[in-house]
Amino acid sequence: MAPYHVMLVHFPIALWTTAALVIVLRTFSDGTLARAADRVLTPLLFFGALTGALAFAVGLLVWPFETAASSPLARNHLLLAGWSLAYWILLWIVRWRGGEQVWQGLWRWIMLGLGVLGVGLQTITGTLGGYLAGNPSMVSEIVRRLGWEVFTTFYLSNWVLATVVISAVVMAVLGMTGARARS
Repeated sequence: MAPYHVMLVHFPIALWTTAALVIVLRTFSDGTLARAADRVLTPLLFFGALTGALAFAVGLLVWPFETAASSPLARNHLLLAGWSLAYWILLWIVRWRGGEQVWQGLWRWIMLGLGVLGVGLQTITGTLGGYLAGNPSMVSEIVRRLGWEVFTTFYLSNWVLATVVISAVVMAVLGMTGARARS
């Protein structure tokens, strides 16, 4: 299954990278080209999520789970692949549900930050996958200099996980409250 996974991952990477470029263009321009590019942003994110889910599923079949679970590098790749997929799905939902409002005021800059973060996640995920496929890149050295050795399992301490869960619940409540206030 490895060759199929390697082939499939290029679709979400290309779609999400293009989506990130559209986000950058739309952040800094309200021109005709930027608005035209924005019209394809939601489909780019949707098809990126669809092909990303397919690539993730096929990636789970590359090695037996016990093998992947015993390798810190494979665990990191699985972890970041899951984060990347979930992240881009959420960005698609934000753009789809938010409509044109995501380009108003502060939201414009939030979208830019989200696009940059998404590209960062997919870059590190792809780097770890490249290592697993025998094609290391210089991104690993950058990550290493930032303090993370890719050959050890990445982890979050309990207080960070608790903060993330609490933040997610608070954001969901705020979103539902805002949606009720608008209707």
